[in-house]
Formats: sequence, structure tokens, C-alpha cells
Amino acid sequence: MNEFFTSFVYQPVYNLIVFFANIFPVANFGLAIVAATVVIKFLFLSLSRQQIESQKKLQELQPKIKAIQERYKDDKERQSREMMELYKTNKVNPFMGCLPLVVQIVFLITIYRVIMHISDSGFGIDAGMLYSFVSDPGTLSSEFFGIADLQGPSPIFAVLAALGQFYQMKMLSQGKSEEKKPEEGREPDFASIMNKQMLYMGPLLTLWIGFRYSSALSLYWLVSTVFSIAQQWFILKGNVKKEGVESNT
Repeated sequence: MNEFFTSFVYQPVYNLIVFFANIFPVANFGLAIVAATVVIKFLFLSLSRQQIESQKKLQELQPKIKAIQERYKDDKERQSREMMELYKTNKVNPFMGCLPLVVQIVFLITIYRVIMHISDSGFGIDAGMLYSFVSDPGTLSSEFFGIADLQGPSPIFAVLAALGQFYQMKMLSQGKSEEKKPEEGREPDFASIMNKQMLYMGPLLTLWIGFRYSSALSLYWLVSTVFSIAQQWFILKGNVKKEGVESNT
């Protein structure tokens, strides 16, 4: 691990988990992961909101995007200009959805390294990684309410995390009209194809990770996904109410 990643990402996450382990009874590693995950999600609440709203707007613009692609299919330069103008007019950043995903991947890797570090040390704590205000709780408990032992994989957490991710991705496509098969001579909609593939590939990857690695990872992913589902529900519900008010004025 390079010095920047260790100092500004890994060490803060490590200390956050140990901090919560000191709070909960018997230094429960699972509860510490749950609490740390919620804190991390709250820290990036605004960024996630922008991602959700951007994805929803992009879905709503799909008919216009397809029309531009069809109209200027033989003039890629004009097509790009028209697409940029469409995004600008509707105040949509097509790259906004990538940043939260990158952040999520970074923290998934960080959580994985923290979990492996603590697991490989017999659930003991590396005192050299702790800040001065975070005390060493000693050996952490790997038992999570008798549901799973965080030392190994848990089919329960793996399946729940995969199902939760599938439902989360499905939420954004609710209300979207059925995709029609491309007419003869028309270019296929690669964006729709990719979205459909990710709808299944993401949860399958989560399932594979859950059956292969420590259930602490699946627990992190499950809590993160449940938080995201709740956030999406409130944001999308709020947008529907806002649109209803605007249409009545």
C-alpha cells in the first residue's frame, strides 16, 4: 500500500472500525463494520444523491439520445456536439455516475484489506495503526449474533447482498418503458444492453465474492446496499412529488 492510500484512506477506515469495536459489547467486529459502513455512507450522502439523480435523468433522456444517434449516425462529430448540447440543456453530467462508483470500489478494497488484516492477525489489533485517541480493544469477536462467523464465508449474507444489489439496480429502471427490438438497419442500443448486463453481472459478482471470501465483506456490502436502497427510495419519491407539484402549477 502506498503512503497516501495508507494515511488518508486505509488508516482512517481501520481506526473507525476499531473505534466502534471499543463501543460495542465484547468488541464485536460485525457491529463495528455495520456502524462504520453507515458512517461512510453518510459522509458520501450528497455525492450518492447526485449520482442517483443523474442516472434517473439519463434514463428519461434516452428517447432523445436515441433520436440524436439515429439522426446523425453518419456524422459522429455532429452527433457528439448534439449530445453535449442535450446534456447541457438538461443539466446532466453523463460522467457523474462514475465518481460514486469509483469511491465505492475504493472503500470496498479498503474494507477488504482491513478485514483481511484483522482476520490474519487472529482478530487482534495492530496498535501501530491506531491514532492516539483510539484505544486497543484487544481481540475482536468474530461471531455475529450466531448468524455467521466472520472468519469465513456466509451463504446467508452473500445471497442477501446479491438480492439487495439486484433490487437496488432495478429501482432506477422502474417506470421505464419496455425496450423495443431495434428495427432493421438501426444501430443497437448499446447503453441498454450494458445496463441489462450489469443488472445481472453485478449481483452475480457480489454472490461469487460472498461465497469465496470472509462474510464480513458480504456484511459490509449488504448494509451499504440497504442504505442505498433507502436513499434511492426517498430521493425518487421526493422527485415524483416535486414533479407532481410542478405539473399542477
